[in-house]
Amino acid sequence: MAASSNRIMLGPLVAAIDQGTSSTRFLVFNAKTAELLSHHQVEIKQSFPKEGWVEEDPKEILQSVYECMDRTCEKLTQLNIDISNIKAIGVTNQRETTLVWDKETGEPLYNAIVWLDLRTQSTVERLINKTPGRNKNHLKVRTGLPISTYFSAVKLRWLMDNVEKVHEAVLSHRAMFGTVDSWLIWCLTGGKKGGVHCTDVTNASRTMLFNIHTMDWDPELCKYFDIPMEILPKVRSSSEIYGLMVSICLQCLGDQSAALVGQMCFKDGQAKNTYDFVYLICLFSSYPVMSDHGLLTTVAYKLGRDKPACYALEGSVAIAGAVVRWLKDNLGIIQTSTELEELAADVGTSYGCYFVPAFSGLYAPYWEPSARGIICGLTQFTNRSHLAFAALEAVCFQTREILDAMNQDSGIHLSQLQVDGGMTSNRLLMQLQADILCIPVVKPSMPETTALGAAMAAGAAEGVSVWSLTPEDLTEVTSEKFEPQINPEESELRYARWKKAVQRAMNWETTEPVNNGNGTSIFSSVPLGFYILGSMFMLIGAKYIAGQCESE
Repeated sequence: MAASSNRIMLGPLVAAIDQGTSSTRFLVFNAKTAELLSHHQVEIKQSFPKEGWVEEDPKEILQSVYECMDRTCEKLTQLNIDISNIKAIGVTNQRETTLVWDKETGEPLYNAIVWLDLRTQSTVERLINKTPGRNKNHLKVRTGLPISTYFSAVKLRWLMDNVEKVHEAVLSHRAMFGTVDSWLIWCLTGGKKGGVHCTDVTNASRTMLFNIHTMDWDPELCKYFDIPMEILPKVRSSSEIYGLMVSICLQCLGDQSAALVGQMCFKDGQAKNTYDFVYLICLFSSYPVMSDHGLLTTVAYKLGRDKPACYALEGSVAIAGAVVRWLKDNLGIIQTSTELEELAADVGTSYGCYFVPAFSGLYAPYWEPSARGIICGLTQFTNRSHLAFAALEAVCFQTREILDAMNQDSGIHLSQLQVDGGMTSNRLLMQLQADILCIPVVKPSMPETTALGAAMAAGAAEGVSVWSLTPEDLTEVTSEKFEPQINPEESELRYARWKKAVQRAMNWETTEPVNNGNGTSIFSSVPLGFYILGSMFMLIGAKYIAGQCESE
């Protein structure tokens, strides 16, 4: 599109594709000021074929990217901003979500298996049982990760074992594996007509196939999972040109690493926490710190082909913002996320009610897939407002658990916590987080730090060089600070009760059935009588809560 004479010239622009679990966005920034000029967002549908299974359509993901790019460029044109000044596009993505496609036809061979998916639990248990001492950390010295359903290797193994199309494509050397970034970059750079099959170090480090010391795929790990290395994408740095899309340079960076860059965390000991899901990352420059307290050792970023890798400790929580959706969609307690904040603010306390949202088991620091969600401490006085407050507290308590583990592993005690993500718009949540951590919480005025980080890395890539990452050149970000408002003793008391509730949620589910003598089976961790009584109490409780909602 030719620029007209009245088109606004802002200098170089850099864009970001932010492909998350629930939506896709395309954002365009001014490389000189970091100002967000325009963006567009499209929701992504998730499917749940069976309990614990979570899938997304790779074609829908790709189409959402095209739609967001088109709409954003239309908005820029309406603002008289010259879109030909977009010099690079960074891709940031949900990391562990796993895809396999046919390189000859360009067609996905199955839906994307989302990082939350639990179908591989039996595979994980089998792998752990084969390790010396049944040690889930058996591979951690190479990968920085425990053996878990969370990571891509076991999802890929499931696809190869259970999907005939994938199995055949692997045998006939037509299969390509990748996380979402690899799929998008391959498609955007030509697809079956010469598309670039690559990923970056941050995404690769979340597969359980990547050696965080050699910074490449590990032949022994691939052999362990029986995965042919030929289907894996080439690993690149987080800030270099991977390929061209209509003369625009492409590169990628995993979503949490992008947020780390967007929050300008370039020094040892700096940390950020991202909500809707909770991802707390603390940076340790040039060496990997192995965790003894349930955290992941991951690659933070590698900002250039010849630059050293930077490592980080990370704690990941599966369910945080999803608690809000569960209260809205499953229980009907609220209609909007704003209503949750209002309900919780009305009472200002959970009145002793604690909510452990272990819908997909517990991630860091426990890595306990058998855990399940519970609500405890209920009394006849408890109402939906107390439950709303307990749901917000649950997000904060989970962050506290990760921060405690991080302090133990690193010996570095944070003086404040930088935050980002959609849930940071909830001011009550931010205040609760400061109260429970007993340190200030700092929220940037520009919330799109994940996309900003991807754009910064893309603009700084050699051959683009329109964005400087030198500390003195970075634009200072304005922020809002939430100071703790309760005394530490009260914070510790509430946290101790939360820990007690977490223990109640443990060892609830297993994949091993037991026979009850009549040819039927129940889960071995749930005795039949307790199961029936528990179900009755849940039904009575649900009826009571529904009555309370109607009376209000």
